[in-house]
Amino acid sequence: MPAISTPPLALYVHFPWCVRKCPYCDFNSYTLHGGLEERRYVEALERDLEAQAQEARGREVVSIFFGGGTPSLFSPDAIGRVIESARRHLALASDIEVTMEANPGAIEHARFGEYRAAGLTRVSLGAQSFDQQRLETLGRIHSPDETRRAAAELHAAGLDNFNLDLMYCLPGQDVEAAMRDVEEALALHPAHISHYQLTIEHGTVFAARPPALPEDDIAADMLSECAQRLANAGFAQYEVSAYARRERQCRHNVNYWTFGDYLGVGAGAHGKVTSGTLIWRTQQLREPRRYLASTPAALTRTEVPRDELPFEFMLNALRLVDGFDVGLFPARTGLAWEEIAAPVDRLVSRGLLQRQGSRLKPSPRGLQFLNDVLLSFVSDQRRQSAKMTGAFGLSTAS
Repeated sequence: MPAISTPPLALYVHFPWCVRKCPYCDFNSYTLHGGLEERRYVEALERDLEAQAQEARGREVVSIFFGGGTPSLFSPDAIGRVIESARRHLALASDIEVTMEANPGAIEHARFGEYRAAGLTRVSLGAQSFDQQRLETLGRIHSPDETRRAAAELHAAGLDNFNLDLMYCLPGQDVEAAMRDVEEALALHPAHISHYQLTIEHGTVFAARPPALPEDDIAADMLSECAQRLANAGFAQYEVSAYARRERQCRHNVNYWTFGDYLGVGAGAHGKVTSGTLIWRTQQLREPRRYLASTPAALTRTEVPRDELPFEFMLNALRLVDGFDVGLFPARTGLAWEEIAAPVDRLVSRGLLQRQGSRLKPSPRGLQFLNDVLLSFVSDQRRQSAKMTGAFGLSTAS
C-alpha cells in the first residue's frame, strides 16, 4: 500500500448570513434578521481556529477563503482579526492567497481598499447576470450598475485579481442574452470568471416552485458560445466552470480539486485532513446559534472509508480540464493505481477519459457527462445506499 504524501493545506472560513437568501441557493446560509453579531461570531471563529490548529502543526497554509453566505457583511476589521488569528495559530505562506466572496449589494462597511489593507489579496464578486429582470428572478439584491461600480473600486484598490461569478441557462434567457452577460463581464477586466449553469437544487425555493428553464440543447449552445468567447478574450478554461487569465487560477479551489487538505472553521464548515495513513472529514455545527453557543469540541471527525477514496478523489480531480498526473492518486489516497485501473480502462475505451503521457483527463464528452464518469468509481456500499435514497449526491458547486 503506497504511503500518503502530506498534501498542501488551506483554510476555509464560513460566514452564514445573507441580507436575503436566493431561491436557487442550497449553501448553509440564513437571512439576517436584526443586527449582525459580528464581534461574537469572530470570537467564535478564533476559538474554532485555535482548536483546529493542532491538526496543522508543522504545515504551511497556502490559501484562505472567506465564503458564505455573505462575508462582505463583516467589516474589514473583523476580516483582519480572523487573518491575524490564523497568523498566530498557523504557518501562513509568504505568498498566501486570501480570497473573500462579496455581493455587489452588500459592501456596507468600507471600500475594498480597507479590505486589502486587512489582508485580502483576491475577491470573488457575485455578479450572476447583468440583466436587471433576471437578477430579480434570481432574488439578487444588487443591480448591474452596482456590479460595475464594485469592479471599478476593486481596480482602484489594487485588487485586480478578482473573479466574477456568472450564471447561464436562466429563466427566459437565450444564447444572445447569455453572450451579453459574458461581454459585460469582460468589459470589467476581471482576472477570473466562474461561468456555471443554473441548476435546481433539492431543498431550495426553486425546487418547490421551479421556474421554466431553457431546453438542454439551448443550454449547450450557451455554454459552447460563451466558452469560445472567453477563450478568444484570453481566458483559459481550467476547470468545469472556471476560466482564468494566465497565472490567475484560484489556488484555493485548485487545492480542493487536487485532493488537498483544508481546515474548515465557521458554522457548517467542512474540512479534510490527512493524518498518517488516514483521511478525515470534519464538520462544524450548521445552525449559527448552535455554533455560537458551542465549544470547539462540537467539531465532528469522520474517517473516509478506504473503498470511498477513489470516488472522493475523482469527484475533485476530474473537474480539472487538464486532469491529473496518475502519480497523484496514490500520493493523495495511499491506494495503488491498480485499484482503479479497470474502470479507468473502460472509460478510456468509451472515449470519456483520455491518456496523455502520465496524465489522465476527461475528454470533452467526459466533461459533458461527468456524473456518469464518476459513477464508475462509486463503491458498492455507497451505490446500494444511493439506490435506497434515490440519489448519488454528485452535484458540485463552482
